[in-house]
Formats: sequence, structure tokens, C-alpha cells
Amino acid sequence: MNRLKRVLIIGATSAIAEQTARQLCAQGASLYCIGRNEQKLQAVLADLQIRSGTDQNISGISADLTDMSCHEELIAEAERALGGLDGVLIAHGSLPDQAACEQSVLLTMKEIELNALSVISLLTILANRFGQQQQGVLAVISSVAGDRGRQSNYVYGAAKGMVTLFMQGLRNRLAGRGVSVVTIKPGFVDTPMTAAFDKGGLLWAKPETIARGIIKSMRHGRDEVYLPWFWAGIMLIIRSIPERIFKRLSL
Repeated sequence: MNRLKRVLIIGATSAIAEQTARQLCAQGASLYCIGRNEQKLQAVLADLQIRSGTDQNISGISADLTDMSCHEELIAEAERALGGLDGVLIAHGSLPDQAACEQSVLLTMKEIELNALSVISLLTILANRFGQQQQGVLAVISSVAGDRGRQSNYVYGAAKGMVTLFMQGLRNRLAGRGVSVVTIKPGFVDTPMTAAFDKGGLLWAKPETIARGIIKSMRHGRDEVYLPWFWAGIMLIIRSIPERIFKRLSL
């Protein structure tokens, strides 16, 4: 069982990360939060500080996470602020416009950089630190979109698939060092990032539900977790469709 008393949350202004931070705070954790938007981050920190006890440390900083030259110092500052790290949740990213990406190499590369390369940079630094301390948990919000390329979102899916595969190797590398590597694969989540989607039906989940699943998975050191749970079955079916049939489907 992993302790979550000192947690770094990267991408703390996302709806899922904010709900996770609130629930961790209620459980007595000290938090260091990093986000891209200074105004939103300060609002998140102010809310957490109101919710926290006198023995909890709530702090953070805004940063451009695509500037990978700053990653080492960001992590070092989080360690200094909290006196060490028990766990990290990486939750930043964007949902790109697939049609726009199809027309622009630059936009496609920008989305890959944000959703995949910046995450891999952070994980590489964190893996070395956690491997040395031989304990803790590294968790990343990937997506069911990374399980199979679909015409509707394959740029986003490719980025998430890259992260998922990288984490599989990282998990294998750190398995004997007491470090848990947890890949979180949400399905449809009702957040501002999905505001343009029709959210009717039973497949949509609330951020607070996903947050509860993330914390449980981090504590127990799960490997790959679909949230909500039924997405494991849905994606098993989608992955099992033969390519000759799948390429004819409008998904």
C-alpha cells in the first residue's frame, strides 16, 4: 500500500486533477500543484488551502510544461516544498481538433509535444528520483483513446498510446525497486475539455468519480486501470475487431 502524504500534481487545473487534489487534501495530504494557467492555479490553491489543516502544506507554481528544460527544477522545487515526494500524478494535456491537425503538421507536432513528449520528459526525471528512493508511486492520466487508432481522434490517441507504452516499460524497469507505475485510462468524462460533445447516455462519468478511482489505484499500486471499470470490457471488444473490418468503421 502506497502512502500519499506528499503528492505532486502536474496539470492541477484540469477538472480531474482538481477533484483528485480536493480528495487527497481531505485525506490529509500535503500537495504541490503545477499548472499552466496562473489565474486558475491560484484559484485551485486558494480552495485547497481553505480545505487543508494546519499540518498540511499546500503550494505550487505555474509553468509551461512544454518547456522541458524547466522540468528538473520544477520537480526539485516540489521536493523542497514538501520535504520529499510519496506520489506524483501527471494530468496535463489537451484534446486537439483532429480535423485541424490533419491539415497542419505544426499543430500535430504541438499536440504530440504536449500530450506525449512533455509527459515522457517528466517521467524520465521522476523515475530516476523514485528509483533511488526505492518507494513511491508515479501515476499518469492516459486515455482509452490510446488503445487503438480511430479516425476521429488518432492524433490524440497516438500521443496517449505513446505514453501508455512508455509507462509499460517504466513499470517493468521499476518493478523491483518498490516503485508503482500506474496508467490511468479514463473513458468519457464530463469536463470543460469535452464541452463540445453530446453527453447523453450512460458512458459519461463525473470528474469526482474518476478522482476516487485514481486515488484508490495509486494507493494500491495498480498497473493499468480503466475508469470507470466497464471501459476495460469496451476496449477489449474494440481492440479485438480485425483490422480489415475496423478500417471500414466510423469510430
